Parts: sequence; C-alpha cells; structure tokens
Amino acid sequence: MNILYNIAMAATGWGMHLASPWHHKAKLTVQGQARTISYLKEILDPDGGYIWIHAASLGEFEQGRPLIEKIREEQPNAKILLSFYSPSGYEVRKSYDKVDAVCYMPVDTPRRVKEFLDVVKPKMAIFVKYEFWGNFLEQLKQRSVPTYIISSIFRPNQSFFKPWGGMFRKMLGCFTHLYVQDEESRELLHGIGVDNVTVCGDTRLDRVLQIKAQAKEFPEIAAMTSGDKLTLVMGSSWQPDEDIIIPYFNSHPEMKLIIAPHEFDESRLEAMMARIKRPVARYTKLDQVDDPSQLDCMIIDCFGILSSLYRYGDVAYVGGGFGSGIHNVPEAAVYGIPVIFGPRHEKFREALELKECGGAFAIDNAQQCNVILDRLLSDNHALQQEGSAASNYINTHTGATQRIYQDLFLG
Repeated sequence: MNILYNIAMAATGWGMHLASPWHHKAKLTVQGQARTISYLKEILDPDGGYIWIHAASLGEFEQGRPLIEKIREEQPNAKILLSFYSPSGYEVRKSYDKVDAVCYMPVDTPRRVKEFLDVVKPKMAIFVKYEFWGNFLEQLKQRSVPTYIISSIFRPNQSFFKPWGGMFRKMLGCFTHLYVQDEESRELLHGIGVDNVTVCGDTRLDRVLQIKAQAKEFPEIAAMTSGDKLTLVMGSSWQPDEDIIIPYFNSHPEMKLIIAPHEFDESRLEAMMARIKRPVARYTKLDQVDDPSQLDCMIIDCFGILSSLYRYGDVAYVGGGFGSGIHNVPEAAVYGIPVIFGPRHEKFREALELKECGGAFAIDNAQQCNVILDRLLSDNHALQQEGSAASNYINTHTGATQRIYQDLFLG
C-alpha cells in the first residue's frame, strides 16, 4: 500500500499503545496482538494450509459463524483459523471449538502482515462484511491466496466510490470474489469496474435460525411472562432507548418488560432499578425473589443470553438507534414478533426491508413509540399479523451460507 496508508496504520498501532493504560479495550487489543505470532507458532501446523476467516468483532463473527460451521461439518479435517480485531469478539469466542485456533489480527503494516502470513500459510482467506485491510489484501494477492469477502454491503458514500478513492478501489481488486447482500451493492461495484460479484444475501439470517433452534429455556423468565400480559423485550438498550420505554412501562400495568442493556455496571443498574416503579429484579439476583411470576420487569445483568430471551416476547425493541446504529434486528424478528427501533437504521438492510413488509417500525421519539405500543397492546390481530410478517421475512431470506459454501468448495 502507499506510504500514507502505512503511516496511518502505524499511527493506529501506536495510538492503541498510548491509550492502553487508560482504555481497557485498547489494552486488551495491544496485549492480544503482541501474543499473536508466538501463539500461532506454538499451536499451528508448520505446513500451514489454513482456511483463515477474519471477523472484526462479535457481530461479524455471528455472520461468519454459519459458514465456519458448514465448513467444519462438511470438512472435519479442514484446518481453520479465526481472527478478530476487537476484544468484544475475541474475549467472547477465544475458546470457540469449531476452529483450530483463535487470535487477534495484527496491525495492518507490511512487516506485521508478512510475519502473520508466513506463519499461517493460508490456502484461503475469508473476510466478513466490512473488512478491508490494504496490506493484508495486497500480500494475499501476491501469494496467490484465494481471497473472499462474504455478507458485504456497499453504499454510495463509501470511499470506494469517491473520485479520490483509488487506493480503496485497489483493495477491491485483491478479492478473488465478493459475496454481497443486495443488488444495490452489485450495481455500485459494477459502476467502478468490479464484476466478480455475487448477490447472496446475509449469512446472519441463517445464523438467527440456528440460534432460534438452539434457544435456551429460562424457567424464571417463563414464569414472569406466562400470563396474558403483553411482554416487551428491550435488547441491547442504551440510555436514550430506556428513556422512551421505561416511562411507558411504568404507566402501563397491562404489560411486562425484559431489559437487556448493551453495557452495564453497578451504578447504571442501580439507576435503572430506581427508575422502574413496578416489581423488578436483576437476573443474577433471582435467588432473592420468592415468586418470579409476580415480577413485572427483569433486568438482564449478564451477557450471552439475549438471543434466547426474545422467545419470551410479544414485541421487541432493539436498541442503538439513537446512537451509532441499531443492533441485531433479525435476532428478534426470527421469533415472529414485531420489532421497534430508533432512527439510525438506514445502514441495515434487514431493518429497512422489515419495515417495508410490515414486520418492524422505526421511531424518532417517545410519542411515536407510544402510538405503536398503544396499538399493539389493544389490537391482538395487528400484533399477530405484524409478527408473522417478521418471521416470514427471515424464513424467505435464508440460504446464503449454502450458496457461498457451494461456490467456494464445490463449484
């Protein structure tokens, strides 16, 4: 890559080092990257031949996971390496047993990239969704390693499509093939001369079906939600989301509420508990509750169970839409319940299409949310109809994993 890109990558690495004493995620990243090469030398087959799959974080991993598990199922002897850029992916999935090794991706500088590829000796590289690393892509191409990106999505405002975006367009030329989510992405790429593209949809939809099939049961939550009151599950919520839903819940005794905050600490949890004016408990303190069925609200103060909790809902509210963007909408929609989210959802194809088919609703403020909830509380036919639209959307947009696997390994 050009010198400006390499300076930027080096500066990113130094920036994380400088921030690491005060920033926990930066510290984990720096420490993890420092261990990558020694760990790989210790654990990998020196002959290489790995299928290397890279996901930036946990969300991208969930998109790539159906393909990883398909490869493992069909090729039990395949050697698979999984890498992450973010601690939020690595720390949760570092013991993932469907791959041979899990590591942090090194900083994308020429020396680090060469060192990494010399150890891994990949026979194939697969990037998930938004991962465009110039030096990695350039060296993979130089080494004639087939390189792919899956579940990718492109928009006109990205650097690839700007007059000054030649360096970024060069990255796209390093891919053997690009598997994109929608026709708009294919057309944008065609406009800049990139035609090794297939529209396959999003592997995340295959994953949410897997999650639903494997959903865990939570007896205490089942007890709380077993009556005839409507239950709203608020997943991955932030403060602006809670500012809308909690006051509504406090004034509507005909509903129950499950809150799974995106992030939490003791002070945040205590403040949330204080705002709720009806019987409430934290999930990790249910041993202090005599009868969970008498609760009206439960706060989920642990990670890893939200995807199973939507099964107990009649309506879902997916947070993040008043911040950087909504979280995982299909994870809720797969259970056949209508989904509500905030205004920042335009980058999420599933959210837009769920709105179009009547399975989801976007809001800009509390008043709009109240109108939707009032209707769903009072009109069971609408609730069922809109929930069916959500599940039908998921069921008719699956199959990307099989199409990609077929193309990569059987085509």
